[in-house]
Amino acid sequence: MNEAVSQAGGDDRQRVAELAEARQRVRREVAKRIVGQQQVIDHMLVALFTGGHSLLVGVPGLAKTLLVSTLAEVLELSFKRVQFTPDLMPADILGTEVLVEDRSSGNRSFKFVPGPIFTNLLLADEINRTPPKTQAALLQAMQEKEVTVGGVTRPLDEPYLVLATQNPIEQEGTYPLPEAELDRFMLFIDVDYPSAAEESEIVISTTGAGQAGVDKILGPQRIVELQTLVRRVPVAREVADYAVRLSRATRPGETQAPELVRQYVAWGAGPRASQALVLGAKALAACDGRFAANAEDIRALARPVLRHRVIPNFQAEVAGIKVLDIIDDLLDKIRP
Repeated sequence: MNEAVSQAGGDDRQRVAELAEARQRVRREVAKRIVGQQQVIDHMLVALFTGGHSLLVGVPGLAKTLLVSTLAEVLELSFKRVQFTPDLMPADILGTEVLVEDRSSGNRSFKFVPGPIFTNLLLADEINRTPPKTQAALLQAMQEKEVTVGGVTRPLDEPYLVLATQNPIEQEGTYPLPEAELDRFMLFIDVDYPSAAEESEIVISTTGAGQAGVDKILGPQRIVELQTLVRRVPVAREVADYAVRLSRATRPGETQAPELVRQYVAWGAGPRASQALVLGAKALAACDGRFAANAEDIRALARPVLRHRVIPNFQAEVAGIKVLDIIDDLLDKIRP
């Protein structure tokens, strides 16, 4: 029995090494079109290999849409993009039933026409530009990975991933995402400006003729297998406990919460944050070729996991305290 377990563990270690190699290949292919943004790509792959969703936040012109479509092409995933606008309706995303007539018999029946949500990778572009009613159309798909229309529940293809974009500087004509929807995004990914050297490279590469081609890597079935592998990556009890301590310390009512949290946080992170930290740490370790997650993996993901789950209060706004200030103070106070 022990020999069988050891053999299984050895096989998984080999598969983790293969995953790490696949990650490097994906990064090389994406780099043919996207200059820089390595941490953004790494975080997107963490979400992919855990089956999580990501919210990409950055100013216009940082190639967020191109990055997502390129990643879908490299991974050989079906890809659809929905431009969220104030007049977008839930049926525009989920699909609808239409009345069709059989010309030979004259019989009429309803036929379901699937919406763009039926894909492997959905880009919800400028998700905060549509009202909450339409935003809520994504909730079931993001959590249960199925869609109910007309009383019929239809499963979505695996893998299923929602990557949503949001512009942080233009607030006119936007609708804040409900906390319930924000919590369903595993990671908040900050897409920052490129460096001067990277921007020069971007200008040169995008003002020439044509767009670089990319090779396809992995594919849907292989990605599902790697998602299962990531869940088998072991995590020590003390590492999992550290993730829980970090999440609980964001709640102002907890005794272990730092002073900054008690003073400037209205609502802290829920249990999904602890789950995301542990599962993300497993994926991060596997992407590095390690068959065990550690506390440093937890700390590396604390910002993208907690940033959209910690809600500052009015006093924080008055004092100029940002959510990242609170998280950084938390990481300084709560140690492994």
